[in-house]
Amino acid sequence: MRDIDLKTLRLFVAVCDHGNIARAAKEAHIEPSAISKRIAQLENDLGVPALTRSRRGVTPTPAGLALLEHARSMLFTMDRIAADVTAIGDGLQGRVSICASASAIAEVLLDDIASFMRDPANRNIKVDVEERLSRDLVRQVREGASAVGVCWDNVDLQGLQARSYRHDQLALAVHPEHPLAGLQSVGFDDTLEFEHVGLPPATAVHTMLKRAAADRGRTVSYRVIVSSFDAAFRVVAAGLGISVIPVEVAAAYRQSLGVRVIPLTDAWARRRFIVCFQRFDTLQPAAQRMVEHLAHRAARDADGQ
Repeated sequence: MRDIDLKTLRLFVAVCDHGNIARAAKEAHIEPSAISKRIAQLENDLGVPALTRSRRGVTPTPAGLALLEHARSMLFTMDRIAADVTAIGDGLQGRVSICASASAIAEVLLDDIASFMRDPANRNIKVDVEERLSRDLVRQVREGASAVGVCWDNVDLQGLQARSYRHDQLALAVHPEHPLAGLQSVGFDDTLEFEHVGLPPATAVHTMLKRAAADRGRTVSYRVIVSSFDAAFRVVAAGLGISVIPVEVAAAYRQSLGVRVIPLTDAWARRRFIVCFQRFDTLQPAAQRMVEHLAHRAARDADGQ
């Protein structure tokens, strides 16, 4: 199959968006016959029909839907490439793509990124932040889809380099009237007789709690599974369960929701986060600067404690 040119892909996407070749042609300022010829050649190259044609217009076939999804992704990437290269030529210092775990984003990562962007020396650097599960995050960095990853240090970093970032402390969030609410600290084992509010099974926190309970020959009883720490706090505030939450995240909810936050005494409840990347010397200058900034902020705050 010969290479597919970007103009044909753009026209194919436009046709699918409009559901009509004539309207897509008008928007692109070309003749409808020219679009029809390009799409016919595309279908011939692919060996499958991409559009179903009728008097009412056109709709993508199942193969066309798959092509449409990939075409949108490719065109978005090409537009980003063009924008980034042009920006660098105009003096912009680049773009940093960061993927991070939910815990890292919920705690202080966004504040650290904001401080980076407020620095006049970085005013022309753009930053993209995506939330990912730790295992997916590491794979994304390893494959080059993201330049930098921020996650808990218990993941397999084979093939990647890393720098220390921040620490956090896990705690138990409980309703003020819960039987554990009067404690100053608590061991995880003492929480297992109560129903929990948890994050999805694929998250690092869920896996860690499952392992900690299994070490005691027990299981965690989940009454509710939610998608975020914010949702977990709200369920706890409603008196429907208890939840293991980072202390750093809890600060915003203690007063507003009236939830009690009790530090866990278990050794594993003290976690260390890292900033990971393929190789520091091959990172773009903007990404190198971001890595150094995050490591410096974490070290400075640790020294100040």
